Amino acid sequence: MAAKDFIVAIELGSSKMTGIAGQKNLDGSIQILAVVKEDSSSFIRKGVVYNIDKTAQCLTSIIKKLETQLKTEITQVYVGVGGQSIRSVKNVIAKDLPSETIVTQDMVIELMDANRNMKYQDQEILDAAVQEYKVGSQLQLDPVGIQATHLEGNFLNILERNSFYKNLNKCFEVAGISVAEMYLAPLALADSVLTEAEKRSGCALVDLGADTTTVSVFSKNLLRHLAVIPLGSNNITKDIATLQMEEADAEQMKLKYASAFTDNNEIDNDLKYSIDTDRQVESRKFIEIVEGRLEEIIENVWYQIPSEFYDKLLGGIILTGGGSNMKNIEKAFTNHTHVDKIRVAKFVTQTVLSNNELIKAHNGMMNTVLGLLIKGDINCAGDSIQDGDLFSTPKQPTTVATDPRPARQPGEVPPGVIQTATEKKQAEEIRRRQQEEEDREKRERELREKEEEERVRKENSFWNKALKGIKQFGKSIVEEE
Repeated sequence: MAAKDFIVAIELGSSKMTGIAGQKNLDGSIQILAVVKEDSSSFIRKGVVYNIDKTAQCLTSIIKKLETQLKTEITQVYVGVGGQSIRSVKNVIAKDLPSETIVTQDMVIELMDANRNMKYQDQEILDAAVQEYKVGSQLQLDPVGIQATHLEGNFLNILERNSFYKNLNKCFEVAGISVAEMYLAPLALADSVLTEAEKRSGCALVDLGADTTTVSVFSKNLLRHLAVIPLGSNNITKDIATLQMEEADAEQMKLKYASAFTDNNEIDNDLKYSIDTDRQVESRKFIEIVEGRLEEIIENVWYQIPSEFYDKLLGGIILTGGGSNMKNIEKAFTNHTHVDKIRVAKFVTQTVLSNNELIKAHNGMMNTVLGLLIKGDINCAGDSIQDGDLFSTPKQPTTVATDPRPARQPGEVPPGVIQTATEKKQAEEIRRRQQEEEDREKRERELREKEEEERVRKENSFWNKALKGIKQFGKSIVEEE
């Protein structure tokens, strides 16, 4: 990329909203140019936008701060979509074919479109992950070119509540920020922290966030299950706060003393932790509070993994997110899941160059937004900003992005990419026009067929035949004479 070219990604987390700008180098590495974080706990809960105006104000603030650091206008951003209401649902679309039919790409796209057009009450399809196709009695990843009389498409649909999806789109509309592309945050994260061997052999990625824990199960390089648990590290903080203290103080105690697992023989019954200058709590009681809530989170994580994959997680369980920094977290997961292969993903697998302390910390908290940045491939840089003119005149909201990506049809949407509300409207308009054109052609064809039938009917009518007979008789008399 040229010096002025860069990509901007934004993650809307439950505790922090993060904006990041980076430049992709020719060797594949990424140079971080700017990072901005703002508190989001008052308007984003469980990873879901609840206050549109405050979210829009925070987005505007992040963009302005990034532009100040970059000295360049930002025309568009990449956005990650996650949160409590996201879940996966399996779906099968079947099609019977005439004898000796060879499956074509159009037939496959037809199945994908039919799946994308499925309606779920109060739910929006964010993404549709193809599992495999059943051709006759055989499962195939690519059925094109195979002869069959029956074709089935097995899909994993990722759903989110309509209201949450609309709120997210509305925030960027109110803030006047163009969205280059929306990505399913758990998939962007998985692509940046999992190895090909882990996804191929089977693994569970557990993102331990502040208010939510996201579980993604992979096998044979495909997403097999996705669920978001409404429990996170903040629940541990709130439990500690029941010792009659402020949550800020409880958070500090958690960071200082909490351990995911402590052997009973190692607990010092005489040891006490200071709550404040006047009060203390016994270490055993503190440990019981922390481990009790963490055990609940781990049990919910294990419950979300489909039973058919219990013995297929050869790649093990990979932990990431802020909650994965807790001491002995691997031991706690091993004890409750009986999976011995546990890995903590502290950072993304790609090479990232930065002097920023948030990036250099390698604590798993920046993995999702870095994954979104890595996914970006459209330049987000606009015009340069001269010193002192950033706030001199009100900046008009960005409505047109540079190098915009044309609206994709459902069959053209890559895995993990979510169509924005605008893209969906454009795609629906294209489909409506195509349907109108097909209906017009069908009406014209039916009219021609009807006219042809009427013509044939008239030719075969009694009086028409009689008239033809009289004409033929008269013609024969004339010829004889």
